[in-house]
Amino acid sequence: MRRTNIRRGLAPAVATLALATALSACSDDSSADEGEGEGSGLSGTLSAGGASSQEAAMAAWRAGFQEANPDVTVNYEPIGSGGGREQFISGGYPFAGTDSALDEEELAAAEEQCTAAPIEVPNYVSPIAVIYNLEGVDELNLDGATLAGIFAGEITTWDDPAIAELNPDADLPGDPISSVHRSDESGTSENFTAYLDAVAADVWTHGEVGEWPIEDGEGAQGTSGVVDAVSNGSGTIGYADASQAGDLSVANIQVGEEFVGPTPEAAAQILEVSPRAEGRPESSMAVELARDTEEGGAYPIVLVSYLVACPTYDDQETADLVKGFLSYVVSEEGQAAAAETAGAAPLTSALTDEAQGLIDGINAG
Repeated sequence: MRRTNIRRGLAPAVATLALATALSACSDDSSADEGEGEGSGLSGTLSAGGASSQEAAMAAWRAGFQEANPDVTVNYEPIGSGGGREQFISGGYPFAGTDSALDEEELAAAEEQCTAAPIEVPNYVSPIAVIYNLEGVDELNLDGATLAGIFAGEITTWDDPAIAELNPDADLPGDPISSVHRSDESGTSENFTAYLDAVAADVWTHGEVGEWPIEDGEGAQGTSGVVDAVSNGSGTIGYADASQAGDLSVANIQVGEEFVGPTPEAAAQILEVSPRAEGRPESSMAVELARDTEEGGAYPIVLVSYLVACPTYDDQETADLVKGFLSYVVSEEGQAAAAETAGAAPLTSALTDEAQGLIDGINAG
């Protein structure tokens, strides 16, 4: 089964969230409206890591949570989704961020580590932008087959007929294309290649992969590494979380008869046609994204980051810190911070309610 990323129940990015902001308090029988400010009773250090795509949002979440809980320190290492999942499964992190849900093997290993099925809740919804640096070309349209050809190494110059046909008004040079991909195992890569596999499997023949499968192109560590490589190169093209595209140009992707840019609103639109993944435990909110949709206004290259955690921890302090921080992340306040800082599409109140219900069950065994 494919790793999955999103859910039909997520509404447009501009939707107002109805759930009141709440942080769980430090004991199992505490009410959800405790945990804000100095009266929360939370203290200690919580260290985790994972997806680098949500680094900007995580900085906002850490700052907001620590302001409300001044005796708490939260650390997050943006080592990539694969590294985050590995550290969580091995017990190195009490929770992790990942741009892909756990696969079947990882679920089994995490269940053994947690002594119960792990919790997987979405916390960050964002488009993956196709970023490029090509002098004189400020707007670029690409379809799935052409994008797949570029990253498969089959389309090698910017004036290739396939690109020219999609951009009749652009002054495309004959310069070589320099593609940039993630060198580390990455949920962003997995979501990007899942799109290529869904819409152009005859061109991109490597399937949905978190580790880049071919030697063609330049590899760079982390989201920031890809952005730096594209920024500092010439005729470069890569992929990165849209929140970190900076001043780079971003391509429009063909969906049906339209070319759609990577906005939060367009990312949220595709969620309307995406069902929940089958065969997952009740504690998992993973979904299956309809990447090959032709729905007007939907942007198809999207990732959802999940937070994975155990339902039970060995000590009360860890359980309280994980519960409190995850509650803040999925709250109205936390989602607003991610939208403002990182351009993420906020979770809807319905999805937040479901996530909070799972988080509320975290306790010490």
